[in-house]
Order: sequence, then structure tokens, then C-alpha cells
Amino acid sequence: MRTMFAKRGDRLVVRSHVNLPGRDAEILEVAHPDGTPPYRVRWSDNGHEGLVFPGPDAYVEHFAADEVAANRASHGEHH
Repeated sequence: MRTMFAKRGDRLVVRSHVNLPGRDAEILEVAHPDGTPPYRVRWSDNGHEGLVFPGPDAYVEHFAADEVAANRASHGEHH
């Protein structure tokens, strides 16, 4: 089994299943210094925030720091 790693600003993607759409979320906070779950996320489909313990149907898309800053600026966010 592969271990998941993430950092703030990465994107968590949950693959779609039969009769269920896939979802994605911005990772707002990583609970452990080594980047392992759980993660506090904001879901892109409804804006809700929550704590997530990703399952085997999820993966992380990693973004460079400058991409994260540009994305936040384009959405009017200040962090």
C-alpha cells in the first residue's frame, strides 16, 4: 500500500464510482509534519470545509508554491 503525502495548497482528488461523481478539494491544512493524512480541505463543488481521512480511491495533485499563490489571487483569497 502506498503512503499519501501532501502539503497546504495541494489538491485532493477522489475518483468517481458507479453512480457517484468524483470530487476534489484544496488542502488547507496538513495535520502531520510528514504530510500524511488527515487533511483539512475545502471541497470545490460546495465550498464546505472538513477533516478528511482519504481512502484508497483518492490521490493528491501537487502544486508548486507559485501556482498556489496565483490560484488564490485569482479567486480573491488572502492567506
